[in-house]
Amino acid sequence: QVQLVESGGGLVQAGGSLRLSCAASRNIFRINTMGWYRQAPGKQREMVATITSGDRTNYVDSVKGRFTISRDSAKYTMYLEMNSLKPEDTAVYYCAADLTVIQRYWGQGTQVTVSS
Repeated sequence: QVQLVESGGGLVQAGGSLRLSCAASRNIFRINTMGWYRQAPGKQREMVATITSGDRTNYVDSVKGRFTISRDSAKYTMYLEMNSLKPEDTAVYYCAADLTVIQRYWGQGTQVTVSS
């Protein structure tokens, strides 16, 4: 098992930046895939970015070039650097850890609101 706690959300104007953090309760070095997901009101949860233990990354098209996912195994923490934020980025952001192909753990979420 792993517990995940997100932080860093908040209110920011369009064009601004935020950095989200996801602190894990255990070493993330051997966790194969971790990722950030988001859910806007009335919409389904969507993948934003994922990162593997080999630091391979994947992004949804709408955030490519603006968001950067990273992980620091020494700090048991994953990050999402978000730049050039848009109102459509407004959502609750969740971090997730895939311990196995059938075991995904979620954090409680952090709200990101981008004003126009």
